[in-house]
Amino acid sequence: MATVAVLGVGEAGTALVADLLGAGVTVRVHDPVVATPAGATGCRDDADAVAGAALVISVNSAADALDAARVGGPACAPGTVWADLNTASPQRKSEVADVLPPEVRFADVALMSIVPGHGIRTPMLVSGPGAEAYAAFVRPLGTQIDVLAGPPGVAAQRKLMRSVFYKGMAAAVIEAVAAGRAAGLEDWIRAEIARELDQLSAGSLDRFEKGSRAHAVRRAHEMDAAVQMLDTLGVPGRVSAASRDWLNDLRSPP
Repeated sequence: MATVAVLGVGEAGTALVADLLGAGVTVRVHDPVVATPAGATGCRDDADAVAGAALVISVNSAADALDAARVGGPACAPGTVWADLNTASPQRKSEVADVLPPEVRFADVALMSIVPGHGIRTPMLVSGPGAEAYAAFVRPLGTQIDVLAGPPGVAAQRKLMRSVFYKGMAAAVIEAVAAGRAAGLEDWIRAEIARELDQLSAGSLDRFEKGSRAHAVRRAHEMDAAVQMLDTLGVPGRVSAASRDWLNDLRSPP
């Protein structure tokens, strides 16, 4: 098996390293803070870690990804695949790709589920010049991966679009539960949320979008009242205020 360099061995990186080692892969790692996982070879810096690696997995952080590419890229052999698994904007993915030497193939990888519990088998999207090569490496390890046509940033864009919905929904749940707790109705609101989530279907998407447009005036007033209620309960109404503002925008014809 080829040698893989993993840059960053936090929660996600550690899980990936464990699966790579279990598959018989030689793994070289660098993390300035976290200790080297057992079985992997610890390296003094990113350039040392990528030396001789056919695949580099950068899973440090979006803030560190650019510096890692600047330091490690020149030490890569021609044809090395540099896979950036960090959650970042499409612009940042393009910036990372641009600082790598032209002979290094960049893969913009979007992790579409949590890594703990899934490891290397975490569902992924990938785009960029190194996409096919990255997919060819991880598919035999059990990874469910879709290769997207297009440059670096295409995979990141899809993940973040999904995040707008999924993380936004999570924030709404947090706000509603906080309100229930403040009002002494936490058990009731949890049961209401669970019941509504259980009833969601593919048709809910159209109902959410079309219903919001058709009833924007009434719903904007409703959410303004919700914001006022949250204020009296001492709960920040961030999601509710954003919902009110969106509904107010929908009141005006496009």
